[in-house]
Amino acid sequence: MRVVVLGAGIIGVSTAWHLLQRGHEVTLVDRQADAALETSFGNAAQISVSYCEPWANREAPLKALKWLFDPEGPLKFRPQLDPAQWLWGMQFLGQCNDAAFERNVAQLVALGSYSHAALKDVVASTGLQYNRLTKGIAHYYTSQKSFDDAGGAAELMRRHGVNRKVVSKDELLKIEPALRSFADRIVGGTYTESDESGDCLAFTQKLAQLCRDQGMLSLMGHDIQRIRASGGQVDSVSVHDRATGQARELQADAFVVAAGSYSTALLKQVGVHVPIYPGKGYSATLKLLKPEAASQVSLLDDQLKIAISRLGDQLRVAGTIELGGFDLSLDTPLARTRAQMLVKRIEQVFPGVADTRTPEEGGDPQFWCGLRPATPTNIPLIGSTKVGKLWVNAGHGTLGWTHGAGSGKALAELISGEVPAMNFGFVGQPAARRSAAANAGRLRHAAPPQQA
Repeated sequence: MRVVVLGAGIIGVSTAWHLLQRGHEVTLVDRQADAALETSFGNAAQISVSYCEPWANREAPLKALKWLFDPEGPLKFRPQLDPAQWLWGMQFLGQCNDAAFERNVAQLVALGSYSHAALKDVVASTGLQYNRLTKGIAHYYTSQKSFDDAGGAAELMRRHGVNRKVVSKDELLKIEPALRSFADRIVGGTYTESDESGDCLAFTQKLAQLCRDQGMLSLMGHDIQRIRASGGQVDSVSVHDRATGQARELQADAFVVAAGSYSTALLKQVGVHVPIYPGKGYSATLKLLKPEAASQVSLLDDQLKIAISRLGDQLRVAGTIELGGFDLSLDTPLARTRAQMLVKRIEQVFPGVADTRTPEEGGDPQFWCGLRPATPTNIPLIGSTKVGKLWVNAGHGTLGWTHGAGSGKALAELISGEVPAMNFGFVGQPAARRSAAANAGRLRHAAPPQQA
């Protein structure tokens, strides 16, 4: 088959790779000059199967209200004159109950485990290098109440086959000695040995190059202008070359929309409406001054809800969710406050380890923000649409890196007429087919699961 993939982030490139492995001809289109230059560029770097949890839970509404006027609040709702934002917000509130949380966790962990296995297969077959660290993820707590509640979250993950362990402060410091300078604030933690971290940008760009080496047509620097459909199916996609001004029509047997938060507008052109809304996240990448004193284990800070990962001679700190439309500014007072919050926390946790000086002080912090394409459930949309030949792979929220390899593989399998071996509600797939996937997943995990 000839397949056009729209969007060259981790989701689109993974989809292209797995389509190529199944013998399809692939064209990859993105408006940027290279792959992974938008949402996949500066994320938290974590492959966090043990933290595949939705944003929506019974405590989320009160927390969102509490953080409404806090510029450093982890989840910040910025009201807009945008019906899509309010509709998404109402749907999100509908998921803020225990039954929905359990149901959504099961889907997210199933995809996470499947995706981690797919990532390992890609790395094993390609030898890609991307500052990968397979030292797990540790979550540290500074609040006794939050730590007391951590056991329930760990037990939930264990029920889904992920060994997230509750550890004492002393055990945590043995796992990551770099936390000793912050030990007086820590009351305990959790640790998942099977999780890992790595540079999503490096991985995605190198995988895109391997795709080109295997014959993929790469149309970087091309705006995706319109999806054209008639008779209930897609005829072509119009793209525009930014460098030459040339327009062209792309025809294919299948079209995949993997354009992150911008998938909503593309799909709407042909009457497909999806509940994907952008959640703005921030990161800072800091040069290490004392590499020997920096953490190796990827970390989660429970108080600020941020992630910290080692990337070679740099430290990446990322977090926050800001629901305020497609704003990508870094120079507003709010944006500066949220970006500086990340840097201040690094200096508190690892004093003197990274260069946390501002540019005015002679430092060079690499601040970044990106739009996480989120559904109200946080479950991504993977599968076929009501329009013939049109497929979707979008809505991964904060878990695009964690779910990327598996999402690409699963959609490539569906397009190829195969059934992915996991219990997941793929969009547009008949119930019988979903049941077959569930049975395959149960057979696959009949033995005690190996921790990915």
